[in-house]
Amino acid sequence: MNVQVNHRKSPSRKVRFKKTGLDYVVSWSVIGLFLIFALVALHLASFVLIPLTMAIVVGLILGIAADRLGNLGVPPTVTAIILSGLFLVLLIVLTSIVWTPINMLIENGPDMVNRVIEYLQSIPWLERPMAILSRGPDSMEAMLENSGSILSTIAAGVTPALIQVFIFIAGLLLFLSCRLALRRELIRTFSDRARRLKAIRLFNEVEEALGYYFATAVVVYGLFGVVAAMVAWFGGLGTPALWGVATFLLSFIPFIGIATVTLAMAFGGLLAHEGILLGLLPAIVFFMLNGLLENLLIPAVMGKRLQMNAFMLFVAIVFWTWLWGAVGAMLAVPLTLICITIYGGIVPPTRIQPNLPD
Repeated sequence: MNVQVNHRKSPSRKVRFKKTGLDYVVSWSVIGLFLIFALVALHLASFVLIPLTMAIVVGLILGIAADRLGNLGVPPTVTAIILSGLFLVLLIVLTSIVWTPINMLIENGPDMVNRVIEYLQSIPWLERPMAILSRGPDSMEAMLENSGSILSTIAAGVTPALIQVFIFIAGLLLFLSCRLALRRELIRTFSDRARRLKAIRLFNEVEEALGYYFATAVVVYGLFGVVAAMVAWFGGLGTPALWGVATFLLSFIPFIGIATVTLAMAFGGLLAHEGILLGLLPAIVFFMLNGLLENLLIPAVMGKRLQMNAFMLFVAIVFWTWLWGAVGAMLAVPLTLICITIYGGIVPPTRIQPNLPD
């Protein structure tokens, strides 16, 4: 006699816990503490992180050129030496262009300060504050007398700067030589094939976006530098090469860079010319020409491919300037572009369907 026994499997029940307000408070508190500790770590390790971040960003910008040389059969180590050398040559050329004008400014610094004092004292509503300042412990004369200590303080900061330059050069050289190996190891960390393909696509998009941004920025901002040099030459400001290179470098900091050059031209024009209108004319001409080129040339060259929200970009510049200073301001745009590219690759764009009437 066969007896059949039916074994019924009891359905598994999933126990769900309803989160309370206290649970959300704890979760967001943990996230907030993590962000605070991350900011503290970024600030404390800025001496090492700044040159390493610059090396990675520059290495990603030169990624397309490295791939082209790799396709021609050039070994990665040789490619890294060639690209790093070309980048350093570019920096040396820019430094040599501005080195002579900077030396002239240093030699003529006391005379320029005296001219600034005389000009400020000639303004009626600044006569009394300048008289009070000239008698105080922080007067211009005291600053000129203590110029030796100021220069020694500046010289004391040269050694850490040289160490950071060495970290940047070594980091750029090693990153370019090991770029493909690092990329391969990061892709292998993902388990399934779909995620690996997405990672490959994200790496390619980041390098293409940075390479396209840098190539177009060099052309556009180089044109800004040429305009600034011509305005300085025709406006009688002197040292047009210094104005051109400074404008080219400062243009990589949106909003703040051009505003700094415009204010500097206004200040230099007032020192070079007696009339206020004639002194402000170079700054006015530069500001108008730069605004015209920026509104016509940048949208036409960069287009929507590198379109970034102006407010978010300004917040990023303020944040990185507060965290890492002037270098952080120059890294704000590339880092924001990297974050936008990664976010666009991970989160698919959603199209809002309008509610059309029946």
